[in-house]
Amino acid sequence: MRRLQARHARSHVSKERWLVSYADFITLLFAFFATMYAISSVDAQKLTTVAHALQVAFDDSAKGRSLASGHGLLPENGVLVPNLNEQSTADVQSKVSRELAEELASHKLELIVDRRGVTVSIPEAGTFGIGRDELSDTAQALVGRVANTLGGFANSVRVEGHTDDVPIHNLRFASNWDLSAARASRVVEFLIARGLNPTRLSATGLAEFHPRVPNTSPENRASNRRIDLVILNATTTSAEEPPVSGASR
Repeated sequence: MRRLQARHARSHVSKERWLVSYADFITLLFAFFATMYAISSVDAQKLTTVAHALQVAFDDSAKGRSLASGHGLLPENGVLVPNLNEQSTADVQSKVSRELAEELASHKLELIVDRRGVTVSIPEAGTFGIGRDELSDTAQALVGRVANTLGGFANSVRVEGHTDDVPIHNLRFASNWDLSAARASRVVEFLIARGLNPTRLSATGLAEFHPRVPNTSPENRASNRRIDLVILNATTTSAEEPPVSGASR
């Protein structure tokens, strides 16, 4: 009798197991129709526009990668540019000395090498008007020459504005801090306009607090009024500069 009851129980259980699969099927079917209903309520024109935009984006990305691998180019801000590498301090010094030899010889520029890297220093004379931050025509030509050289490698460049210790206060600038920062920013803007990648650049105003020589004479003060373009070496960049988004060092 017990064997008969157990056999009947197993037979009853096995006959109802199909309900589990049936319930799963009904659930999936409901989800399918709900999805179809949601899709049917979407603006067809907008959906077509989005689909076309995605297709164009993927096609352009594929073309960019193909060109980059074939011609040594990398996409940068939507434009293909040479795949450049950071160069050592010695290589930067050599390149700057060679390409800007005329400007260095005529003292329009000064070259300084220290632990940070290579600094190209531009004196205030002939670059900015007294108490002003607009680049003169002469300065634009000079900074343009520097920009061409900076375009030959990928090192980060810190543009520093320096003044003397004579206080300034006019309608535009409340202090030497304001003036030095504005001058550095104008140079950075000019470099960007000449094609340099903005992610390489930074601007800082140091006012009179990093003089090259003591501010004890008019000649010394003139020497301290300057713009320094510090071409950072890899060690300084890693230690001091924020990392570039999406880039590895």
